[in-house]
Parts: sequence; structure tokens; C-alpha cells
Amino acid sequence: MNFIDNIELNPEIKLKKGEKYPFVEMANVSTNSRVPINIEQKTYSSGVKFEKNDTVIARIEPCIQNGKKFFCKDIEKGFGSTEFLVFRPKNNSIDAKFLYYYLQTEFIRKTMIGSMTGATGRQRVNNDIFNSLEINIPKKETQEKIADILSSYDDLIENNEKQIKLLEESAQRLYKEWFVDLHFPGYKCKEIIDGIPCDWENKIVDDLGKIITGKTPSTTKPAYYGGNIPFVKIPDMHGNIYPFITESSLTKEGAETQKSKYLPKNSIMVSCIGTVGLVSIAVTECQTNQQINSIILNNPKDLYYTYCLMKGIQSLLDNVGSNGATMTNVNKGKFANIKILYPTEDIIDKFYNINKPIFDKIFYLSKQNNALKEARDLLLPKLISGKIEV
Repeated sequence: MNFIDNIELNPEIKLKKGEKYPFVEMANVSTNSRVPINIEQKTYSSGVKFEKNDTVIARIEPCIQNGKKFFCKDIEKGFGSTEFLVFRPKNNSIDAKFLYYYLQTEFIRKTMIGSMTGATGRQRVNNDIFNSLEINIPKKETQEKIADILSSYDDLIENNEKQIKLLEESAQRLYKEWFVDLHFPGYKCKEIIDGIPCDWENKIVDDLGKIITGKTPSTTKPAYYGGNIPFVKIPDMHGNIYPFITESSLTKEGAETQKSKYLPKNSIMVSCIGTVGLVSIAVTECQTNQQINSIILNNPKDLYYTYCLMKGIQSLLDNVGSNGATMTNVNKGKFANIKILYPTEDIIDKFYNINKPIFDKIFYLSKQNNALKEARDLLLPKLISGKIEV
């Protein structure tokens, strides 16, 4: 079967200029999720267009190598980055959900990556590769069965992600109530002086713990990569409070070249260059690249307070890191000196105790999602190749 005779590439869709539609940029796309996250309505002017049941895949490095793609499950009409390619069945011989999974096969992925042209670091898929591409697709009935099996995993993953979002929102609401609105336990009995409770303190982020700015070991040394030490980068943090899976990992040899960059479990990681304000909690001992500032907390019970605090200062980070350059950069010094309001120990303890079961549940659901993703990704090639019959 010829690809281009059966699958439409970048189909024409009519969007009205000046009207608002869901807008998806690369940062909204997780490497492991079927649907984009945190998308906003924006006024359409230009960009790649897509509609319900389309498959959208990144065409630029390193996003394509990292597996950035999504399915328009809940988007009726939308637009996004010009660095996406949009795919749609041309006829009834191909099921739209099956196409989404088929386009994730190693055959398609290697074909697209192998066609890339352009300057190193900004190479893009050559669309002409699809003109002569031959594909092997099972019968429509089989396609639908395969899509249903794989979709069941993604349905569970999405349900878990919804629960995670609700749990995190409950923690953020409590943080706002206690530390922004100052309606913390016993607030009616506290004297407020210059806008803060009398026994609270004005501090800076540096007072919370040791600040570590990450670093990247030499990429010319293959022996430094592919080990079991997670190497966290900004793409790993998108939509992940707990980044169980990272695109890259370090060997002991690689990590030991920068011993001072180790982060223990429960360090707070904050993206501070380019995309600023993403916040994650270290799952285990790890390292990060230079785009991330992390806090090794002095007091373990500051964990959930600090996480919520960092989540709430994205606009402040933008302002702190804005220096007229194209890319926002909150360096270690600027980050460490951000002013914060620090409560009394008993309030910190109460906030920690209330939130611990919430974050324990988030941890469990996140871990479960990674197991579901691994099972789905192992099953996908076997189902599509026919090694497992349906």
C-alpha cells in the first residue's frame, strides 16, 4: 500500500483569522501522553492546522527523536507550531486511531528521522519521503481491534493524569489559602504587621537549602551516557511532578565528572532557562542539565510548601530572568535571592502532614502510569506486526 495514496499529509482545514482556537506548541506535548497538556485558546493567524482524529507529530530534532506526538481526541479544530506534521486517513481503509499508533512504529520513526535535512541541531523531516513510501496495513477490522487494545492503556493513563491534576490543584488551593490569603490555622489570633503574620519571616530561596545549577557532561564521551543515573532535562519535567522516566541517563563515570551536581531524592527542580517555572520533585538520586536550578532542602518537611511556592512564582521567574535577551535566563544568583515569606514551624508541619497523603497518591499514580506506558509500548509493535493476533 502506498502511503501518500491512503494518508493525507497536512490536510487543508479552514480556520477563521481573528477567532480563537486551541493552540498547541511543542511544550504542550508530552513524549508519553496521547493528548496535549495545558493548552490555551489563542487567536488564529498562522500555523499548522488540525482537527478531531488527526495525528500530529513533531518534525524537528530533537523533538521527533524524543517521540513528541499527539492525537486530536478532544480537539474539534485547532492550530499549532509549524514544526508539526499532521496526518489523516484519506479513505475508509485506515482507522484514524490505528493510524496514530501505526505512526509510532520503529519503521515509520526511522524513516522520518532518516529523511531529515538541514543544519545540525535544527534538522527537519523531508516531507517528500512519504511520496514513495510503501506500508503494510492490516484489514480495517484488525486495525480497529488493535487500536482498541492500545487505547485502553491510554484511557487508563489519561484517567490517572486527571486524578493527578485534581490532587495537585487541591494542594495548590490549600497553599493559596494559607500562604497567600493568610487564612492558615489560627490566623485570627495572629497580629498582622506590614502585611505578614508577626512571627513569620521574610527570607530568600537560598535559606531553604543548597542551590545546585545542573551541568551537562561532555556529549562527545559515549561512556558517560546510558547508565542508571537519571539526567533530568526540561522535556522530562513537562506534566511530570515526579519524572520517573528521563530521555537521557548517565553512567557512574559520567556523573562522577561532576560530583557536585548530584541531587538526592526529594530535591525540588525548577526550570530556569527558556521554558521557566516548571517544577518537579526528584524521584531518586539524579543530576540535571544547566537549564535547571534545584534546591536540596535543609528541612525535609519544607518539601510540599516549597513545591507549591515554586509553582506559584512562574511570572516572577519570567520577570527576574528577563534581560532583553531572546531566552529567559534565571541564573543561580537571581534564583537564590528571590524573596519568600516563610511561616512558623508548626504551620509548615501541618501543611506537610495534610499534603503527604496527597503527594503519595500522586507518586503512586505517576508510577502506575509509567508501568502502563511501558506495557503499551512493548505491545504496540507486536500487535501491528501480527506477532500477537487479535
